[in-house]
Amino acid sequence: MNASEPMHRLRSADGVLLAGDSWGDPKGIPVILLHGAGQTRHSWSATGRMLGEAGFFAVSFDARGHGDSGWPADANYSQVAMVRDLESIASSFGMVRPVLVGAATGGATSLLAVGEGYVDARVLILVNIAPQTEAAGVARIQSSLRRCFGQDEARDRAAHSETARILRLDDKQHHRWRWDPHFVAWPRDMGRRRQRLCASARKLTLPTLLMRGEYSDVVSETGVAEFLRLCPHADYVTLPNVGHANAFEGNDVFCEEAVRYIVSHAESQPPRRSRLYECA
Repeated sequence: MNASEPMHRLRSADGVLLAGDSWGDPKGIPVILLHGAGQTRHSWSATGRMLGEAGFFAVSFDARGHGDSGWPADANYSQVAMVRDLESIASSFGMVRPVLVGAATGGATSLLAVGEGYVDARVLILVNIAPQTEAAGVARIQSSLRRCFGQDEARDRAAHSETARILRLDDKQHHRWRWDPHFVAWPRDMGRRRQRLCASARKLTLPTLLMRGEYSDVVSETGVAEFLRLCPHADYVTLPNVGHANAFEGNDVFCEEAVRYIVSHAESQPPRRSRLYECA
């Protein structure tokens, strides 16, 4: 099998085909790994392998419009659409409650999915994401997603296999990110987004870990403090000498802390959805 060929294909609620990889025994506790904007499922590969070796069943899917997943015909990249995609992935495990690990945009999707009742998770890990984000850092990320690499730089970058997975050639033979440009163009009401994330954080009762890179310009210490006020039982870890991961860096720098937390908390949670949740 080609290294970049997805192992799994799953149809979302609105028909978008989602592509994913997995590691470990399918009978193990499922762990869903969600990447950030502009990244792909490969950004969690080392974490997935480590979880698989630890006895879990880790899955990492490309978000809609990213990597090998489909691009929605109506260019719908709303938070609701992303949450419903996660709901479809979680539902594929039947009655087994998953662990959610989400970086940046994937973390926001995970937080909303749990807080708004779309996914009954047993553990939630958020990486470099909180209801309050810094405008300058968000603007930097959005600017980087719009870039078109020149041929020389692209040739150098494409020589690295991990980088080649997130670049594509457009019809003019320019190297671009491997995601739908409509993703960045989708209108986002940041005020409404923050309200929903805050409301979701207040509703969390499951074991929750917030991880932040020391040099993240998207989530500040002020944003962390607000989240911990909203969700007092949450644990918090700062990783020294780490920033806000971009598409080239991936998220595996958070691997050891994430796996340690999952191993410590996943088994202690009820293994299946309660009957009350089924009927809700």
